Order: sequence, then C-alpha cells, then structure tokens
Amino acid sequence: MRVPAILVVVCLAAATAHAAPTPATPQKTIDSLFDSLKRAQSPEEAKPIEEQIGVLFLESGSASVDLLMTRGTSALTNGDNDTARKIFTSVTEIAPNYAEGWHQRAQLEVAANNDGGAMVSLQRVLTLNPREYRAMAELAGMLEDYGDKAAALKLYRRALALDPQLEEVGKHVKALQTEVEGQGI
Repeated sequence: MRVPAILVVVCLAAATAHAAPTPATPQKTIDSLFDSLKRAQSPEEAKPIEEQIGVLFLESGSASVDLLMTRGTSALTNGDNDTARKIFTSVTEIAPNYAEGWHQRAQLEVAANNDGGAMVSLQRVLTLNPREYRAMAELAGMLEDYGDKAAALKLYRRALALDPQLEEVGKHVKALQTEVEGQGI
C-alpha cells in the first residue's frame, strides 16, 4: 500500500510542530533577564545576570562581525591596541548598527585619551541599544568629569533603573543628587 506524499508531509509537519517547545526569542530572553536583574537582591546575585545580558549584547547576528569582535578582543587582551582599534573601527564600518562594536571602539578611544571620540561612540551605543547600562554609566562618568553634572545624574539614574545593583553608580547618584538638585527640606 502506497501512502500519498501529501499525507507524509502533513504527518511530518505535525510531528515536528509538537516535537519540542520553541526556544524563547532573543528579545523575550533579554526582557526576562532585565526583569530578573531588577529583582536581584545583591550585586553578587546580579553579576551572573549581567554577564548573560552582556553575552546577548555581543551577538551581532553576523558570523563575520562576531569573528572580528573575537579577534579585536584578543588583540586588546594581548595589549595590541593598534590592531584592536583597526578591527573595531572595521566592525563599526561593516556593521554601523551593531552597538557593541561602538562600545568597544569607545573603550579604545578612552584608553587613547580621545574623550570626544569616546563620547560620540558611547552616544551611538545608547542610540542603538538604549538598555546598554554599562555605556550609560561610562558616558555619565565622562559627563561628570567635564562638569555636566545634571546630564551625568540623569544617565546614572537611567543605568540604575536598568540595573539597581550597580553600587558605584548608586554612589554617584547619591553624591550628585544633592549637588544638582539641592538638599530637600
């Protein structure tokens, strides 16, 4: 007895549909991690969640960009800042909408005392990924250093809203709050 081909296809499709649950989408995963981060009760509890978020932020969706990021990070780890700078600049040229390429570029610009370039790169990171709390804190620190304490306070608060366990950021908020907003009655 021959089974019609269409019946085989339908049966296979039905079996596949029920074989395994579908994995969470990256957006659902990152949303869930940020929810967990807000509920974390200590920096120690927050750290593994922060690391998972960092891993998801690094995913570019391009094998080529991921390879360049790996090589750039390796060059940076080995102290070859020139090579790392060239690689991360290439990443931002190849994938201008990839936030973490800009973030790495900002790190190198800070190391090279190119504060203007670093601030532009950090602003680009936040435009592309408004939940990149590390870049927020870094840009806030630079703004604070340059005397724009109100803008720094605003960014520190945004970072703290995303990750309430950022102890250093919390200290900056407390210090700037009185200075920028005055002492309450």
